[in-house]
Amino acid sequence: MSRSFQSVLCAALTVFALSAVAQDKAPAAAPAVKSVNIQDVKPDASDAPGYAEQTNAERGKVQPGNNAPMWRGVGAGAQGYSSLPKADAPEAGVLIQPFAQYPGSRLTTAGEAWRQVRNNWIIPYGGSLLLIVLGAVALFYWRKGMIMLHGKPTGVEIERFTPFERSAHWTNAIAFVVLAVSGIFMAFGKFFIQPIIGDTLFGFITYLLKNAHNFAGPLFAVSLTVVFFTFLKDNWPSKEDWAWIIKAGGLFGSQEVPSHRFNAGEKVVFWAGVFGLGLIVVASGLVLDKVIPFLGYERGMMQVAHMVHAVATLLMMAMFIGHIYMGTIGMRGAYKAMREGYVDETWAKEHHELWYKDIKSGKIPAQRSVPASATPAKTASV
Repeated sequence: MSRSFQSVLCAALTVFALSAVAQDKAPAAAPAVKSVNIQDVKPDASDAPGYAEQTNAERGKVQPGNNAPMWRGVGAGAQGYSSLPKADAPEAGVLIQPFAQYPGSRLTTAGEAWRQVRNNWIIPYGGSLLLIVLGAVALFYWRKGMIMLHGKPTGVEIERFTPFERSAHWTNAIAFVVLAVSGIFMAFGKFFIQPIIGDTLFGFITYLLKNAHNFAGPLFAVSLTVVFFTFLKDNWPSKEDWAWIIKAGGLFGSQEVPSHRFNAGEKVVFWAGVFGLGLIVVASGLVLDKVIPFLGYERGMMQVAHMVHAVATLLMMAMFIGHIYMGTIGMRGAYKAMREGYVDETWAKEHHELWYKDIKSGKIPAQRSVPASATPAKTASV
């Protein structure tokens, strides 16, 4: 028994000695990482000269963990690294736009300034303008009704619009309606349509209308150019327009003011709406469509283009509401003239007396296009 005990004791002592040697050879444990409170590290570092101009690396030496210089640069629009080609993504390395102040916004980042202008000014006041114009037209129709002829139709018709003029007008009108409906839906739909049809259907319809808007835009631009040059000759201002303007075209009286083929009100729509606002709407719309070459299409440019486009289109829609009213239910025979191209002699004499006199005197032909009946019929081959 004593010999067995001695063996066990020797083995135990040997294991103890080996473990002690292993512990002596083991590496020393790394010191525990101590967290740093930037408020406690060199609190007087901000008093050092050039503190505000320090880079992020310099700030890390005096106040570890203080990344204010980096985020200040990001907030100021500093551009970081991006692997995307600059030609395809000119602002890929810019996380936050620099500060800007648009009319009606505070001095803040450009994206937020654009949002303030859109949500606080363009949407509420633009929507109010359209409602006011619609209300004024409804009130006028309620009080005045459709403008009728005072005399009896003679049955003799005068060509007011040629087939080419009508084609140009209707092409532009259809494109305008598509743009107006889709634009109103995207701008105001979330207030009066989305709560009714729900988010999913509203998002799907908005997606479809957005694409329709983008495709109808170039068509509107081309057709508007054609309309402008087609009707330019008869829309130059004349001295007789002053009498029409002073008397407001006779809208508040019983007799209309004599005018040429287009009266002063129609000329205002032509020059202010078709030419002036049309030029702004088309130019800004083409920028938003990204179809103009050699432009950078940065966010700031797109935001300015959107604001200009929205304001101009709202003014154009407000102006064209009156034009559409007078061309449909506001005046008897006006819609027929644009649909079929002809008006009765009585209509021409009462609404455009000077134009009618020029026709009767032979200065202007009563028929400017070749009638369909005058075109020789083709013989069908057997």
